[in-house]
Amino acid sequence: MFTRNLLFPNFSKTRINQTIKNKTMTRRLPVYLVLDTSGSMTGEPIEAVKNGLSTLLTALRSDPHALETAYLSVITFDSDARQVVPLTDLASFQEPSLTAQGTTSLGEALSLVARSIDNEVKKSSPEQKGDWKPLVFFMTDGQPTDDWQRGLNDFKTRKTGMVVACAAGTGADATFLKQITENVVMLDTADKATIAAYFKWVSSSITTSSKKVENAGVEATTMSELPPPPPEVNVVF
Repeated sequence: MFTRNLLFPNFSKTRINQTIKNKTMTRRLPVYLVLDTSGSMTGEPIEAVKNGLSTLLTALRSDPHALETAYLSVITFDSDARQVVPLTDLASFQEPSLTAQGTTSLGEALSLVARSIDNEVKKSSPEQKGDWKPLVFFMTDGQPTDDWQRGLNDFKTRKTGMVVACAAGTGADATFLKQITENVVMLDTADKATIAAYFKWVSSSITTSSKKVENAGVEATTMSELPPPPPEVNVVF
């Protein structure tokens, strides 16, 4: 009997099983979402982030290119940094429980991203090509409260693909984010609608990157190769 998986309404069960089997033969596109869960995110902002992550997953799971190549990890940072979801294929990804508390240890998050890349991203060998360079999306609504320069030094020594940093709301400072990456965007507010627009753009950017690596065998390297941001997401020049 022909059935469809409820989590993936656009794909048959056979197609999803075949996609999972093909993972061992596919160069993965690692994606790290690095999210601020400090106390200032309490209330509407953290709820918007949770909703945004859920929407992102739904969008990626409905795209055959992303389903084939994208692997997703979530790293959060408040008084500490933790990898709440290791690098996982979209079919197996389980949404994490996110709560807002504490300070803003961005430096620890940067170091943790660096260690996660070391441990999870497959390197090329003479016999086989490794993973594509990871995409990294940072989001914060404030300024770091730890020795973030040390973490920045760790992060800068790793090979990454596109790195995008988002300053969410009036309390965020895009200036220091420019030291992490040239690709910085700003949200005027950290409300539900604005954060939802940001996550929708992130999901579109991941989908676009997945198509590029799968169809053309090349990685997106500039913001101009990603979908145009919506009006709520302002590029910082």
